[in-house]
Amino acid sequence: MKTLFLKKKVIAALMAGMFAFGTFTAADAASREELAAINVQTAADFQYWEKNAPSQKALVKYVKDITNPKSKNYIPPEDRIATFDLDGTLYCETAPYYFQEMMFLHRALEDKDFAATPEMKDIASKVKPYIMNKESIPKELGTEFAKQMRKSYAGMTKEEYSDYVKKFMETNEVGLTNLKRGEAYYLPMVEVVSYLQNNGFTVYMDSACEREILRCLVDGVLDIPLDHMIGSNVAYVTTGMGSEAPDKHFYDRHKEKVVRSDVFLGENGNCNKIFSIFTEIGKRPVLAFGNSMGDSGMLEFNLQNDKYRTMSFYVLCDDTERELGNLAKAAKQEKFAKERGWTTISMKKDFKTIYGDNVKREAK
Repeated sequence: MKTLFLKKKVIAALMAGMFAFGTFTAADAASREELAAINVQTAADFQYWEKNAPSQKALVKYVKDITNPKSKNYIPPEDRIATFDLDGTLYCETAPYYFQEMMFLHRALEDKDFAATPEMKDIASKVKPYIMNKESIPKELGTEFAKQMRKSYAGMTKEEYSDYVKKFMETNEVGLTNLKRGEAYYLPMVEVVSYLQNNGFTVYMDSACEREILRCLVDGVLDIPLDHMIGSNVAYVTTGMGSEAPDKHFYDRHKEKVVRSDVFLGENGNCNKIFSIFTEIGKRPVLAFGNSMGDSGMLEFNLQNDKYRTMSFYVLCDDTERELGNLAKAAKQEKFAKERGWTTISMKKDFKTIYGDNVKREAK
């Protein structure tokens, strides 16, 4: 384990050296290796933010304050907890929809190695126009879509499912040029994670994304342990369990495997993000980063910390050239965020680049 850790550090150092000598420029979409090499220790190290971005300046001011032992707001390292949502906060969610739904459309309608049932194909075909046109999916249709999506992976081992996710990560985002799904990270926000970790913060993911997808997307890009990645979950079963309750079944390693079921254990959104903090972190965060009402519980709960000075940040997808932004929606979100005391981050105004300058909105 120690050898693997050292190898990762050496690779990161080499990649950081490549950054310093200009091998990677903002004109490219960064590879996962290049994303992993981003290393921000001080405010001077930020490359992908506009010079006077108010949100970045507010974050730096906050970190300098709470890491100063002489400050009345000093927070010891063991209590420097930061939580991040994934989709729309660190990673693309709008091209044109969430990763897991896009993966199911591919599985049901395009994957020649998978025998999708007629029901899967029918539901996927009905939902696809809504997704591609960025329209709301009718509730009943969305419920059936989610049900068929889970059924399509039932019986897969964790390893088989992860391999499938990683293969889909190699496909291209829709609506944005020159961008693979596995590389669709916001460069400025990756810098934020690195900056916080270099200043004594422990970072957790607290996302509604399914946990196994979350782990595949994050592992190898952000230096966050697998057990610090919190997401939505499906239930696992064993191939020999049948109708027997899990706590009653003897698992025979010679005859059985652990596989996915089609039972959803609930979405890690809104207040469930708070409950996840209770059960999986055990400490109240002092920083939280989100981008939607699904993150509101985490953002509000963070600001309720009466022991330390805290901040909650809200990312606005308001860029219509380098992202698939929605200005009306972003304006409404900005107004609400400011009313709640969340610090807003504007993609359009604050980010010098999002994915790299070669990634743009596709012409219609």
